[in-house]
Amino acid sequence: MKALLYRRSIPRYLLSAFFSAVQRRRFHHLVTPLALEEVAFKPARPGWSTLRTRLCGICGSDVNLLKGAESMLLEPYASLPMVLGHEILADVEAAPSGNGPAPGVRVVVEPVLDCSVRELPPCPACARGDYNLCERFLDGALPPGSVLGFNAAASGGMAPLTAAHPGKLLPVPENVSDEDAILTDSMASAMQPVLENFPEPGQSVLVIGAGILGQHTVRCLRALGFAGRIVLAARHPFQADLGRQGGADEILRKATRQELARAFQGRFLPTTMGGGNIEGGVDVVFDCVASPRTLEDSLVTLRARGRYVMIGTAGTLKNTDFSSLWFRQLTVTGTAMYATAPWNGERVRTYQLCLDLLASGSYPTAGLFSGAYPLAEWKKAFQAAFDKSGSGSMKLAFAPRI
Repeated sequence: MKALLYRRSIPRYLLSAFFSAVQRRRFHHLVTPLALEEVAFKPARPGWSTLRTRLCGICGSDVNLLKGAESMLLEPYASLPMVLGHEILADVEAAPSGNGPAPGVRVVVEPVLDCSVRELPPCPACARGDYNLCERFLDGALPPGSVLGFNAAASGGMAPLTAAHPGKLLPVPENVSDEDAILTDSMASAMQPVLENFPEPGQSVLVIGAGILGQHTVRCLRALGFAGRIVLAARHPFQADLGRQGGADEILRKATRQELARAFQGRFLPTTMGGGNIEGGVDVVFDCVASPRTLEDSLVTLRARGRYVMIGTAGTLKNTDFSSLWFRQLTVTGTAMYATAPWNGERVRTYQLCLDLLASGSYPTAGLFSGAYPLAEWKKAFQAAFDKSGSGSMKLAFAPRI
């Protein structure tokens, strides 16, 4: 079968990083170590379900890999060569008897390769239900890798066929369209930090970045009942429009520190060498960009004892002033993928909660899915993902059956 295979090549990775730094919005397919190749299909482990892919979403982590922008510290948590794609909507083609959804069932795949999938006793994190923080992503019955699609044996969904552990398959309700179902993974990536850092009644929230993660963050807050003020920093007009539809109270197109101070009734304090500080401000920031500027602006905008949540994945953040962290006694935390989380006095499975909300009809999805490409048009698809302003895209996907 034809699949998008990523191979190990340090020279090509470095060339991708160089050219992406020069032309950030262009996909340099001639140097990337990715190609549409003929590969043999084989489930990673006995007892796994065979899946026929309907859609496979393009994630920001896929884009970062192709840009040569992944953290070097995370190199041990992948194994190569690998078929990309962990945002998977598929039909069960074959299933082990009496285990997991039956053949013909439409499913989404929770792609975390934790202890249960690696056929290991649960580590402390997995025992708590925090399997997104599994301590054995390098061990057990699989090669190193934290998710499907970043693993040499557990292939991703950018292929006609893939396979997954039956315990990681969640049936999709009949009333949820394919276009909505493929949003589950990106939605869960926002839902997990929202559940773990849910603002108190009366608090205010700043969401920085209005791509798919920022849009989901606003919607998840509203879907779970948060009635406080939400301000969304959005770069492009189409993102701003979607943010309003999702429940943001105010959109900042140019999130200067003066504008951030005004939005949260804070006091802007000019500084001699530029930048400026803010007295007062917002209670919680969800940073869906995670750049040096957004991190520093977040810390400056938070009021005393505020909370910063990094949703966007960042590696090295240079020249960031952290003085607000200690001066205002802020809490800084990150988030990784999805697992279970506390909600309404119980532990809920984040992926399932997202599916339930999508099925309820109360979660606004219009405009979030931007279209699907056949695998043969992979260069065009990744170019659209690289240049979101030019393509006007939110969530893009591959449709291997086209």
